[in-house]
Amino acid sequence: MADQSAIENVQFRIRRDASGAAAWVRTAWSERKWFRWGIIAGVVGFVLMLLFWIFLAWNLPDAKRLLDYEPPLPTMVRGIDGEIVDSYARERRVQLRFVDFPEQLTEAYLAAEDKTFWSHGGVDFTGLVGAVIDYVSKIGSGDRAKGGSTITQQVAKNILVGDEYSVTRKLKEMILASRIEGVLEKEQILELYLNEIPLGRRTYGVQAASRAYFDKDVGDLELHEMAYLAILPKAPETYSRTKNFDQALVRRNIVLGQMAENEFITPAEATAAKALPLGIVEMKSRRRSADAGYFLEEVRRQLIKDFGETADDGPHSVYAGGLWVRTSLDVELQDEARDALRAGIMRYQGNRAWKAPIATIDLDEGSWAGQLQSSYLGISYKDWRVGVVTERAGSSAKIGFADGEEFPLANLPNALKAGDVIAASPQGSGYRVRTVPEVSGGFLAQNPQNGRVLAMQGGFDARLGSFNRATQAMRQPGSTIKPFVYATGLDHGMTPSTIIPDRRYCYYQGSRLGQKCFSNFGGGRGGGEYPMRYGLEQSKNLMTVHIAMDAGMPNVVQAIEKVGIGSYNPYPAFALGAGDTTVQKMVTAYSALANHGRLPQSTVIDFVQDRSGKVIWRADKRKCSSCNMPEWDGKAMPRLKSQGVQAMDARTAFQTVHMLEGVVQRGTAVTLRDLGIPLFGKTGTTTGPTNVWFVGGSPDIVAGVYLGFDTPRNMGGYAQGGTLAAPIFKQFARNSKDKFSGDPFVAPKGVRMVRVSRKTGKRVFDGWPGTDPKAAVIWEAFKPDTEPPRTTRQDEIAAKRDEILALIKRGRQGATRRPAAEPSPAAEPEETSEAPSGD
Repeated sequence: MADQSAIENVQFRIRRDASGAAAWVRTAWSERKWFRWGIIAGVVGFVLMLLFWIFLAWNLPDAKRLLDYEPPLPTMVRGIDGEIVDSYARERRVQLRFVDFPEQLTEAYLAAEDKTFWSHGGVDFTGLVGAVIDYVSKIGSGDRAKGGSTITQQVAKNILVGDEYSVTRKLKEMILASRIEGVLEKEQILELYLNEIPLGRRTYGVQAASRAYFDKDVGDLELHEMAYLAILPKAPETYSRTKNFDQALVRRNIVLGQMAENEFITPAEATAAKALPLGIVEMKSRRRSADAGYFLEEVRRQLIKDFGETADDGPHSVYAGGLWVRTSLDVELQDEARDALRAGIMRYQGNRAWKAPIATIDLDEGSWAGQLQSSYLGISYKDWRVGVVTERAGSSAKIGFADGEEFPLANLPNALKAGDVIAASPQGSGYRVRTVPEVSGGFLAQNPQNGRVLAMQGGFDARLGSFNRATQAMRQPGSTIKPFVYATGLDHGMTPSTIIPDRRYCYYQGSRLGQKCFSNFGGGRGGGEYPMRYGLEQSKNLMTVHIAMDAGMPNVVQAIEKVGIGSYNPYPAFALGAGDTTVQKMVTAYSALANHGRLPQSTVIDFVQDRSGKVIWRADKRKCSSCNMPEWDGKAMPRLKSQGVQAMDARTAFQTVHMLEGVVQRGTAVTLRDLGIPLFGKTGTTTGPTNVWFVGGSPDIVAGVYLGFDTPRNMGGYAQGGTLAAPIFKQFARNSKDKFSGDPFVAPKGVRMVRVSRKTGKRVFDGWPGTDPKAAVIWEAFKPDTEPPRTTRQDEIAAKRDEILALIKRGRQGATRRPAAEPSPAAEPEETSEAPSGD
C-alpha cells in the first residue's frame, strides 16, 4: 500500500514539472523572439546536418569490401623451365604480405605519414585541425593544402573513394576510415597501404618502388633508402625527378630525424644515414630473359581473347587479374631461332642499298624525342639503335634518340631526310646509317609429339612491328607441300618403289583455256622413269603431278586439308604448292608426319593459373581420373591417351618421313647432312622466286622457315630453298644440337623394311645398305604385301640403258629446242598469281 502511494507521488511530480516546463516554453516562444529563432535555427541546423550526413554516407562503398579486396596485378609469364620471362603490365605492382615488409620500412612510413597510427581510430583529430587551418589559409591561392590524412584515410582514398580534391571527398574519407578500423586489423590496413600507395615511376606499392628506384627487393633496402621511399607518398612526381633531388634529400633527412624522435632508430643511425646520398639508380626498361617478342605477343593475343584485357572484362583479365602463365618457350632455342633467321636475312641482304626509313616523324608536331619514345620502335641487333634524323643539310645530318640526345650522322643515303626514323650504329663520336633489310621471313619450332611451340621468330625484330610472319603471313609453300601429295599416292596403291614417269604432263582445261602443261624446276621437261623416292628427293614437279593425278586431285586436297595446311580446289597447281598457308600450319603438318600421322594442336600456352595458383585453363585437356589416387589399387599404371587427331595412316606417315630423310642425305637439302643427326625435311621455292622454304627436323623438334618480301616480288633467280632457307635451319640445329636427342625415327607397327635398289626400286637379296648416302642398295619402308619383286641382272642392265638414252635425249633437246611459253597465270583459274615451282 505504501509502495503504490510512492509511485503515484512520483507520477504526479513528473506531470506537474512537465506541464510547468511546457507552459514555460509556450510563454518563451510567444514572448521571447531570441528563444523562438534559436529553436528554429537549432532544428534547421540539425536537419541540415542530417541531410549532409546522408548525402555523404548513403552511397559510400562498404568497408567490408576490403576483406576480399584484390588489387589489380600484372600477368606473369614463365618459360618452359618455369623461369619468369616477361610480364604484361601497365602499372608496376607487386603484392606482399605484412610479414614480408621489414620493420624499419613500416616505421619509416609511420614516422613520415602517421605517427599515431597504432592508437587512433581512423582519424587523427590533432592533425586534422592543422589541415583545416592550412586549407583555409590557401583558399583562392591555387595551392593544394596538406592532407592531414592518416594511413587509414589514405587506404580509403586509394581504394574506395578516389583522389578528388574537395572537402566532401575528405569527409567521406574520414567516415570510411572509421568504418575500416572497425572491419580490419591494424596490420591488414598497413598491408593494404604499403601494397597500394602510388610512389611514382608508374609504381604502386613499396616493393615495386624498391625495384624501380634502387633495383632491390624491400628486404635488401638500407635505412636511408627506406626513408626515401617513405617521403614519396607526399609528392611522388616531385621527389622522383632528378632536378628535385636536393629537395628530396632534405625531406628524407627530416624523416630520419622523425624516426629517431619516435625511437624507431638511434640518433647515431639517423646521423649515419643522413650522410649518405639518395642512391637512386636510373630507371631501367623492362628486361626479358629472352628476346621473344613475337612469341610473347602471340601469348598476349590468346590471353586477351580468352580472358579479356582490363578489369572490366572479368576477374582474370590480362592487365589486372594477376595471372601466372606457363608457356612452352625454350629461351635457348628462341635465341638460336632469332639469330639463325636474322643471319639468313642478312646473308640475302648483302650490300643492298638503303631503301626507305622504318617510319617518319613530323618534327613540327611537338617533341621529336617524345614522338619517338611513344612509337615504341626499337631494335636489338648488335649495337644498332633506332633514332630520328633531326637535321639534314647536304652531306651532314644529325640523329636523335628517345632519351633526347643528338649525335652527328654519317653514311647518308641520298633519299634520307629530316623526320626519317632509321637504324644506326656507333661510329667514332657519332653514328652511321644502317640498313634494315626489306626481305623478311618467319621461323617456328615445336615439339611434334604434343605441338608445344618452343621458339618463334616472326621477322627481323618485333620492336620494328608486331606482324608475326610465323603465324600470320599467308605464303605459297611451294615444294614443301609435295610430301603430302606423295603420301596420298602411298594411300592409293603406290609404294616408295613405284616407277613414276618424269615426263611432261598436260591436261585439257576446256575450250576457253585450252591445254595446260607442267614442267620441272627451271623449265625442264624431264625424261625417263624413276622410283617415287627419287621424285621426292630431287623435288621433281612432273613426277609429283603424275602422282597427284593418278591418286586423284580430290584425294590430294583432302589429305592436305586433313593435316591443317589449307582448303584448296582440286587443281593440279595446288599439288605443287600454289595455295597460301602459314609457317605454323606447315610445321604442324610435318609434325604429324614425324608423329606417326597424329596431328597435334600447335600451342604456345601450357596452362594458366589465377592469382591464388588455381589452374583455370589448360592446353592438354586429357583427363586421368586415376592419376591422383591416394593409394595404389593394384591395377596397371594409368596411361593418358595419345594427343592429337589421327590425320594420316601411321605407316604412310613413316614411309613419307623415310623418303624425306633421303632429301637430307642426297636431295635438295643435302646441306644438312653433315649435322650428323637423323633429320627429315623438304625445301621449297615458288615461281619468281618469291618465297624460299625449308620444313623438317627430327623426332624431337620440327621447324619451318621461309624468306620473302612482305609484298611478294622476285627475290632473284639464285634464290632457292636449299641455298637460303635450309642453311637457316642448319644454323639453328647446329647451335642447339644438345636439344636434339639424336634418336632415329621409329617405324610403327605394320611397316616392313626391305632392301631395294635405290635406282630401280627393285628388291635385292645379294647386297646390303652401306653408310654411303649414294649407296646402290638402301632400306625402304613398305606396307605388308606391297614389297617389290626381286631385281635381276637384266633389270639392272635395262635400267642403265634407259638412263643413258634419257641423258642423250635430254642433251639433244637442250641443244635444239627453245623453252615453250607458259600461259598467263591470269588466264588460269586454278593457279594463283605466283605459280609454284620445284626446288
